[in-house]
Amino acid sequence: MPVSASPAPLLGDRLCENGFECVKILPATNDAHGGVIVDLKEPLHSEVFATLLRSSLLHWKQQGKDGVWIKFPIELVNLVETAVKVLVVLEKKGGFHGIGVWKIPTGVVDAGEEIFEAAIREVKEETGIDTEFVELLAFRHTHNSFFGKSGLSFICMLRPLSFDIKKQELEIEAAQWMPFEEFADQPFNQMHEPFKYMIELCLAKVEKVYNGFSPRPISSYFVEELNYLYLNSHCLDKSS
Repeated sequence: MPVSASPAPLLGDRLCENGFECVKILPATNDAHGGVIVDLKEPLHSEVFATLLRSSLLHWKQQGKDGVWIKFPIELVNLVETAVKVLVVLEKKGGFHGIGVWKIPTGVVDAGEEIFEAAIREVKEETGIDTEFVELLAFRHTHNSFFGKSGLSFICMLRPLSFDIKKQELEIEAAQWMPFEEFADQPFNQMHEPFKYMIELCLAKVEKVYNGFSPRPISSYFVEELNYLYLNSHCLDKSS
């Protein structure tokens, strides 16, 4: 869908207010939804980009902007990890309690609940963040899991619709938006293969070199109500 945009109040890449020293921020345009769009084109060192991003985010937050969308050309893909943040929690209970590992929100799918519904619900319950489902990136099949049963674990990508965290007091010790690079560099994630693969998948998705599975509602001869088939809609739509 086309998005109209108007220039944001910038003086080149320097913002000057009330006679104070100018602060460099990223060039941006206002979008039609109360946010800004950054379209990067010039080469930047990652440390310089990080500094510009911090000052820019502070400025846009003061302006009351609802979101920031950053477009990276392929030659600036090295900046992706600097810009991306992931929603993570410290748990009060369970196997991750007391070991200091920041992890993505997790939970159990209730009986009769869709996978994408469970992902949205669990994130909301643990962090207070509203989200929409993007894709199922991967799943893991294990045996002799809970109560000696086999189990399926799903890695889902969600898009945030809100950003102010309100953590669940019963199960969550802390929650934050963490830079992806910092999350990935945790020793625990580097030592355990499932988490290393999860990080590789997430980074590949952000860099647009990986496509997961989207739920597509379908009807069945045997069941009256709609159910969902998870498929790679990107490749399917391109081939049709």
